[in-house]
Amino acid sequence: MVMAERVRRIAGVDTADEARAPDPEALLLQVARGDEGAFERLYELVSAPVFGLVRRIVRDPAQSEEVTQEVLLELWRTAARFSPERGSAMTWVMTLAHRRAVDRVRSAQSATDREDRAYRRETSRPFDEVAEQVGTRLEHEQVRRCLSSLTDLQRESVELAYYRGLTYREVAELLDTPLGTIKTRLRDGLIRMRDCLGVAR
Repeated sequence: MVMAERVRRIAGVDTADEARAPDPEALLLQVARGDEGAFERLYELVSAPVFGLVRRIVRDPAQSEEVTQEVLLELWRTAARFSPERGSAMTWVMTLAHRRAVDRVRSAQSATDREDRAYRRETSRPFDEVAEQVGTRLEHEQVRRCLSSLTDLQRESVELAYYRGLTYREVAELLDTPLGTIKTRLRDGLIRMRDCLGVAR
């Protein structure tokens, strides 16, 4: 005991200050009762470790700050869910932070994937003036009637390319047919569609 006191004095640790160190469990329970002062002390206690964890996962400093603020706001709103019997307050807080950070990374990745898919569709699909004319003019009933006038092979290719959104190359791969053949089917099919629908040249 005496040795421990000496170590504290050598290290410059005031035993009175140590005794006054905030207890995160107690602070969380007070926050759950709406104690704003307790929330301020909890904020000071956990904000740095929360930011450190979030930064390691999210990487981007600005987004890490946003996620940290979201975590601290969630602490204020959901402190009543904390149960000391299930684990320490810091473990609970850091679990919230980890979940929020992972959600942000997944959300950002999903947005990037959607943009990439949209870009690939726009850049990989050949521009076809006839298809554009057909796509801007038609009523569903008339389209179905004109589709039925195509050969089975033409109709299948047109439906895959213009109703399921596949590129010419994807249609060729799906039907196991040379790309040139697919382009010919689509061109002939669209010309027949144009004539059937009365779309001006």
